[in-house]
Amino acid sequence: MKKLVLLFLLTICFISACKEDNMKPMQTVEYVDIECFMGDWYVIAIIPNFIEKNAVNGIESYTRLDNKKIQIDYTFRKNHADGKLKHLKPKAWIYNTKTNSEWRVQFIWPIKVPYLIIDLAKNYSYTVIGEPSRKFVWIMSRKPTIDDDVYQNILLKLNQIGYDVSKIKKMPQIWK
Repeated sequence: MKKLVLLFLLTICFISACKEDNMKPMQTVEYVDIECFMGDWYVIAIIPNFIEKNAVNGIESYTRLDNKKIQIDYTFRKNHADGKLKHLKPKAWIYNTKTNSEWRVQFIWPIKVPYLIIDLAKNYSYTVIGEPSRKFVWIMSRKPTIDDDVYQNILLKLNQIGYDVSKIKKMPQIWK
């Protein structure tokens, strides 16, 4: 699994380095209250990568370790709700401490990749995580579902900042 994660990270780094020159820098949200952001987020939709392909029941959990460091615990099932459990435990560092909306995530030392909080509901009910190349995105909610109007509005915003929204796929959240 570590080899797959390393390959994934190298791919993100390569894609980020090769982003189109005409792309504007990605804007993050103005401010993130880190304590409010901690806890569980259900992964509602993603641009699938090879690790998350056919993922079901994705949950990303955040725990603050100190002023700048956050433990991420990401679990999902492969192919169906009873599929093999996958578990990733990267660490994150708050890169922009003025806004708390720009992090660096490390799956394997020494590689740290950008993790940008580009949308966040005022009540912290949903968030959107992007990265500079716009090849990856994670739409997450505090609940396993999200209102369709909210979801469509998120897609509209992502399209406006240069994402190819046709690549975004909903991740099944099937809970018994």
